[in-house]
Amino acid sequence: MTAGQTPSGAPTDARARTAVIVEDDPDIRDLLDTVLTQAGFTTQTAATGHDGVEAVRRSEPLITTLDVSLPDIDGFEVCRRIRAVSDTYVVMLTARADEIDALTGMDAGADDYLTKPFRPRELRARIEALLAKPRGARGTGTGTE
Repeated sequence: MTAGQTPSGAPTDARARTAVIVEDDPDIRDLLDTVLTQAGFTTQTAATGHDGVEAVRRSEPLITTLDVSLPDIDGFEVCRRIRAVSDTYVVMLTARADEIDALTGMDAGADDYLTKPFRPRELRARIEALLAKPRGARGTGTGTE
């Protein structure tokens, strides 16, 4: 364990409780906001890929949820752009259930891939599982080494 981390390797600063939600459907965006807020996160939301990348740059979140089907650029490209600037954990949430889509998401840099409709408790459990793992150096190099 290094300075500024919990025993699980998660950062202890404000970033540890920040999440960005990139989702164009307002009902799902609101649900994700509620789920993550109840889990103790401060959230930022974005309805487009471009706004999502900017929100990640601006807020340096620990967790980012990302829809694949966005109105401007697809979530796979958004994930690649996020990876160029951040080591945030990325959980892709999408209606695309084909294996090739999940593989494409993971190849783009996602840490997890969950299909819609999703169960909020399962999402929280997956996020907690990600947080229990030390973050490797990635993107900006702000992770553990």
